Amino acid sequence: MGAALARAQYARAVRPAIGHFGRVTPGMAPDDRLAWVCRVINAAQDVAVVEQIDYRVVFTGDESPADDEAGWVSREEAERAIEERGPVDRTDFTLHFISVGKPLPAQGVVLIGWFTEAAMAEVPHVHVRLRVTDRVGDTHERIIDVLKGAHRTPFRADSPLL
Repeated sequence: MGAALARAQYARAVRPAIGHFGRVTPGMAPDDRLAWVCRVINAAQDVAVVEQIDYRVVFTGDESPADDEAGWVSREEAERAIEERGPVDRTDFTLHFISVGKPLPAQGVVLIGWFTEAAMAEVPHVHVRLRVTDRVGDTHERIIDVLKGAHRTPFRADSPLL
């Protein structure tokens, strides 16, 4: 009983605190265009390791899938689907490569991707399903809406966070 309680307390202490935030930022997109930039943060005191990452893209005029398991694809398939609608990878948007096994450091921030106004006109939502494993082997999953709260017609950069 004591061992189970100790393990539970330790598991709670090393549990990742994964969230995300976005800002309008200059210098990401070519030609000094402003872009909505989304980052994931592990605000916990211990590392988490990426176990799985999937993407779901919702296009303007489409409805969000009713089934939580529908429409999840790889990063490459998500990029290809977006490009088929017109935006160009590394010109209008980028989904950064995050590999399985990548550590999300304690108190660390990782770039997920960025979208310009042109890309956001075609893509209202990009969901990233991020599954991580903590130090004791427990799995934690977050679904991040990369464009939630995005300034879709940015006219200036957001002020610094600190």
